[in-house]
Amino acid sequence: MSESKFFAVISRMKYINRWALMRNTISENISEHSLETAFIAHVLALIRNKRFGGSVDPERCALLAMYHDTTEIITGDLPTPVKYYSREIRGAYDEIEQNAKKTLISYLPDDLKEEFEPLFCRTEKEAELWDIVKAADKLSALIKCLEERQMGNNDFVSAERSTFDAIQKMKMPEAQVFLEEFIPAYTLTLDEQA
Repeated sequence: MSESKFFAVISRMKYINRWALMRNTISENISEHSLETAFIAHVLALIRNKRFGGSVDPERCALLAMYHDTTEIITGDLPTPVKYYSREIRGAYDEIEQNAKKTLISYLPDDLKEEFEPLFCRTEKEAELWDIVKAADKLSALIKCLEERQMGNNDFVSAERSTFDAIQKMKMPEAQVFLEEFIPAYTLTLDEQA
């Protein structure tokens, strides 16, 4: 067996900071963000199953969320206003992202590639799970905005509003539950949370 650099490359997620165009009180890297997104995706799947008659795999949702931003090791975290500025830029970025996925998969031993490919490439079979991951990703972004605003950083006010609106437009009842039942605690102090 030859050496594989896959996990050495994945470990570099901790060096890719998010929110590059914003003044951050506390920096956030894609490794931290991916873990938080995985926690949220897991509970969103559980809520869908327990309260809304779903039958999705919460652990698979968490796993997809863990890997959802790994291509940014290669592409960097392109700020949302830039990524969605025009159809041409979005199309070019999609192509770059597809190439990044292929590159990451190429770092794996041949006998593992088939197992990892679905973690990087959205499939119709797992579309419902990827929608949950997308909602979890937005909720993680909203949490970042709330935390920054709690520290007096008004640079995140507009991002908070647009992220909240994006979550509402998803019309996902489990995301609404998370907003109502879990988000308010993020505005409490440590003493208030105890």
